[in-house]
Amino acid sequence: MSKKFACHKLSEGKAQGEVVRTKERIMFYQVRPEDGVMEEKNHELEGQVLARKVLIFPGGKGSSVVQQDGLYHLSRFDNMPVALIIQSPDQVLVADAIVMEIPMVDRLPEEFYETVKTGDQVLVNADEGYVEILDS
Repeated sequence: MSKKFACHKLSEGKAQGEVVRTKERIMFYQVRPEDGVMEEKNHELEGQVLARKVLIFPGGKGSSVVQQDGLYHLSRFDNMPVALIIQSPDQVLVADAIVMEIPMVDRLPEEFYETVKTGDQVLVNADEGYVEILDS
């Protein structure tokens, strides 16, 4: 049975995909544009594909230039995440999500984070203010 959780919209849109989750902040400049693989050494997601996934992460790191440049190059190769669920949004990433048209949400209940795991299928509906963990 699927389960819906209320959220707060940061960037509009709706997307469905497989979850990739991390407890570490992300610098999108460290994600290889050609295939969307995380290259940052010793990062929890090193070697994993972020392309076309729903990314759950605490927040960004690095300057505004490297964040924007990283997302721009991922978009050139059609390898951006399909949606972003962020715990501590910053102005740079929110602006980038809006410009790049990536649905971005925050303020999900603790129960969501206790339930969702990497590999789950979720629907992020920023426009209607919910994230739904779908049946497998």
